[in-house]
Amino acid sequence: MTERKVTLELSADEALVFFDWLRRFNQTEPKAFEDQAEQRVLWDMEAMLESALVEPFDTKYDEVLACARARIRDAED
Repeated sequence: MTERKVTLELSADEALVFFDWLRRFNQTEPKAFEDQAEQRVLWDMEAMLESALVEPFDTKYDEVLACARARIRDAED
């Protein structure tokens, strides 16, 4: 059986915010996974984002991340 691929499209800001959350989540313990495959998928997604993004290696990463979060955040009324 051929593995079917699924493509997700994220903006650069979404990818950066998601990467940062995944990185922090993957570093914390304990986690409640129903199956180790769930953990493997999150590790793989973090690795894919890390290889696609340049921002995590920017010396001003915290500032770049803060700006991305601000652009994504819901507007306050």
